[in-house]
Amino acid sequence: MPLSDRDYMKPTAPQKRTRGPGPLESFIMNPVLVIMAFNILVFLAAVINQDQVAAKLELMPGLIAQQPWRIITAMFLHVSIWHIFSNMLALYFFGRIVYKITGGWRFVVVYMAGGIAGNLLYLLIGPANPALGASGAVYAIAGTLVVLMPNLRVSLWGIIPLPLWAFVIVFLGVLTLPPFAGDNIAWQAHLGGLAIGLIAGFIYKRQMRHVIYPYR
Repeated sequence: MPLSDRDYMKPTAPQKRTRGPGPLESFIMNPVLVIMAFNILVFLAAVINQDQVAAKLELMPGLIAQQPWRIITAMFLHVSIWHIFSNMLALYFFGRIVYKITGGWRFVVVYMAGGIAGNLLYLLIGPANPALGASGAVYAIAGTLVVLMPNLRVSLWGIIPLPLWAFVIVFLGVLTLPPFAGDNIAWQAHLGGLAIGLIAGFIYKRQMRHVIYPYR
């Protein structure tokens, strides 16, 4: 048999290279980035026309019976640049890890449930003042992560290393409560979101014992 007729001497067909998702597809598939972008868009819309956006979407205890959607829409409003910056920074830091561990739909469930629970607790035991912000939802994500990875090292102010459990208990728990929290802080929403996050963390941890957690 001539060498040219042997299988290993025959030219092979070029392999087709599979393309990974492009930048837009990667963005759309990442719920952390999508939620951050939506928060920023709503914030900009409220800056442009506060009467038509913030006034109609913020959490108003006196109007919630007639306009129940405010329990959800208030999660995507922010009162200042610093307010949205701090919330989105925390969401990115905690959220990207929770998303990698739990997957997209679990992440979204925790975020939405935490925000709604926080707003409901505010309505139950908070003042009659309007409230807005994603803090309850962000606290839920932080609570989930502290159960899944309690010893994850974080740097307070970029200087002091702390395990995540200590950071969450002290800075997201104790310092959230009166008298540490200011009069304009909806600490009720923080605690409601944090409670949902802790519960979700324990549920997910039991469901995913086989998962090798990143960022150890």
